[in-house]
Amino acid sequence: MTKGRVEVITSVERRRRFSSAEKQQLVSASLEPGASVSAVAREAGIHPGQLYGWRRQLGVRARIGFSPVRIAPEAVPAGIVDRGTIEIEFATGAVDTAALTAAVAVLAEGRRR
Repeated sequence: MTKGRVEVITSVERRRRFSSAEKQQLVSASLEPGASVSAVAREAGIHPGQLYGWRRQLGVRARIGFSPVRIAPEAVPAGIVDRGTIEIEFATGAVDTAALTAAVAVLAEGRRR
C-alpha cells in the first residue's frame, strides 16, 4: 500500500497581533460612508466578525440614519388604472442592498404593522 504526497511543515505560523492604533484605524475605515465591513476586513486579512468585535471593544456604534422621504403627487393619465407603482430614488448613492431587499419583500407581502 503506497501513501500519497506528504506535506512537511517546517515553521509555525503565528497569529497576527494588531496594535490599538491599527484596530482603531480599521474600525474607522469600516465606519466611512459607503464602506463595507467585509471589504475592509478582507483587505486587512481578517474575518469580518473580528472587525465587529473590535467595534464592540472600542465602544463604537455605526451611525444608522434615515434619508428624508418626499411623496410627490403624480397625475395618472385618464383611462389608465394605477396599480400602485412606487418609484424610489436614492440621492445618497450608497444603498444597503440587504435592507432594501428586506423592505421590498415586506412591501410585496402587504403586511401591516
